[in-house]
Amino acid sequence: MTWARANGSSTANDEDSRMGVIRAEEAVRLAEQNDRAVITVAGHSSNVRECAELLAMLGLDAGRRHKIA
Repeated sequence: MTWARANGSSTANDEDSRMGVIRAEEAVRLAEQNDRAVITVAGHSSNVRECAELLAMLGLDAGRRHKIA
């Protein structure tokens, strides 16, 4: 038995829910990838200025930290 809502079917709501989970997982993955890239750049930079310039050129954000609930 499926539950229909006034604004659409339960199938559409299930699909929206799955997409929300996928988007959240992707956001976590991208944040982790960004963090690894920042650490790599910092490890290969000769000073703070060079590190900041490289991060800017690569579009990386050293200050970005996400809380995962």
